Amino acid sequence: MSSYNFTLIVEGADLQAEDAQDALFGAGCDDATFGAVDGIQYAEFDREAGSYGQALTSAIAAIESAIKGARVLHVEPDELVTISEIAERVDRTRESVRLLISGERGPGDFPAPASHVRTRNRLWRWPDVQRWFVTRYEDEFGARLVEPNEDPRITAILNALLQRRRYESEVDQAERSRLEEALG
Repeated sequence: MSSYNFTLIVEGADLQAEDAQDALFGAGCDDATFGAVDGIQYAEFDREAGSYGQALTSAIAAIESAIKGARVLHVEPDELVTISEIAERVDRTRESVRLLISGERGPGDFPAPASHVRTRNRLWRWPDVQRWFVTRYEDEFGARLVEPNEDPRITAILNALLQRRRYESEVDQAERSRLEEALG
């Protein structure tokens, strides 16, 4: 068993209310701290589990079963990153990362942005960026960028599933079926 650190963004019932805290503790969330920033509730976990995915899913199940109306929306750290966040994670300057992205330095073929392609505020998917650095600069980044206790691909998949759960009831069933069929 390993320990996994992650944060869940939660909507619904007040997680900091005394009765909610009692219910969360009783549901096995004694490994979490709860708080809110600007009205956004979060649960920060240090959870022991057999895998990162097991840690995440058991924490989500515990919160949602313990508190009526509580719903997990998102897992942090987010898989979408800015150029500044990339620079911080790889311990390089923002300018160094910008040059790698533009192909003016390094081996080229930096992953394409995931969002805001035509703006200065582009976002990249961390799993793609991480893989690029590890495969192109293995000696420098190989072990340092691969977190044994956090797989950004698992975070990305779980966040996609949480988003789907959040929005699918708002989309017509026929349209959902067309979308699912188109994606195979």
